Amino acid sequence: MKTKTANPTDSLRNFKGTLVSLRMSANDNNEGISIIEHRMPLGEATPLHIHRNEDEIFHVLQGRMRFDIDGKTVIANAGDIIVAPKCKPHRFRVESVEGAHCLTIMKGKDFETMVMEMSAPATTDIMPYAQAPTPEMIDALVDACSRNSIDIIGPPLAA
Repeated sequence: MKTKTANPTDSLRNFKGTLVSLRMSANDNNEGISIIEHRMPLGEATPLHIHRNEDEIFHVLQGRMRFDIDGKTVIANAGDIIVAPKCKPHRFRVESVEGAHCLTIMKGKDFETMVMEMSAPATTDIMPYAQAPTPEMIDALVDACSRNSIDIIGPPLAA
């Protein structure tokens, strides 16, 4: 049995202006479960997208997030668990002033691989402010998602 350290800053990475930490790799267990910890600022929003191979499970640890899952709005607060089924369009936006802290749990490594490709070691553990992506950032994300069975199909949620 493998165990992970309790210190989330051991592998802290910057992913699109958010802080992420790979808590468990799909390669570390027989079931291929991946767990990524996210710390995101107010206003962080994902584009509308579909995971072709993986359900995406969100466990909100702190803050408030607004989800659009298959056309339905869901508000999640600390302690809530939200499931975005594979092949269903979904996106979210961080709504709380203090930002949000959540885990994403997936069976498979498509999302994990994309996050690792698109992130770099963090130089600080201070959460940045949300920022609008540049056209180059959008193109790079679309390409990385496409390589990892994730289709971006629409814009992020508006404020």
